[in-house]
Amino acid sequence: MPNCVGIIPLNSADGHADRKPLYKREFPMTTILFRPVGLHELALVWDKGMRGFPPRLPHQPIFYPVANTEYAHQIARDWNIVDAKSGFAGFVTAFELDGSYLSNFEPHTVGSSQHVEYWIPAESLSSFNDAIRGLIRLENGFFGPAFTGHVPDAFGLKGKDAIAQFVALHKSWEYSTFDVACEVSGNRKTIFLNWLFWSRHENAVTGKVGTGLRFAVL
Repeated sequence: MPNCVGIIPLNSADGHADRKPLYKREFPMTTILFRPVGLHELALVWDKGMRGFPPRLPHQPIFYPVANTEYAHQIARDWNIVDAKSGFAGFVTAFELDGSYLSNFEPHTVGSSQHVEYWIPAESLSSFNDAIRGLIRLENGFFGPAFTGHVPDAFGLKGKDAIAQFVALHKSWEYSTFDVACEVSGNRKTIFLNWLFWSRHENAVTGKVGTGLRFAVL
């Protein structure tokens, strides 16, 4: 049984997957940027404490943050959810970057006027991460039909896909909310990565557990 101390509280989404995020700048002299990511990259961002992006792979010489939420949503919604390497999921992240650091790079328009992005060489990603102020925030998520979610390798959710995980949490909820709290504590990463799917895809989950209990678990 995992240690149940220090459980991270989670806020459920409002169910509007296409709502416009209300990201407000919290630090002076910063620029808000956005980065569409797949499931696996988001997992690596979590591993870095939501304070940086993972190193680029050898075949990825450039890191591409984008300048506006509309562009980030378009990529996450239209491209990531059909990509197996993205886990058939697209997430929109937002973060604040030191303005003086960003001034070292030129913005590039690669399509329409909203398709503005920055080209950060892979060797500069470490210094780019150092220039992030505060935490990287998860703004939105989109999921393709083939999405199975992050599958943990420990505790009661071990080896289960996203829907089976929610069913397991529901069954635990019926007899012990304490056990659910312990499972959340032991598998925080998985809960974080699958939460938007559970809260947004009512039909996929409700058929397994019922509407009332779905809301109770969420």
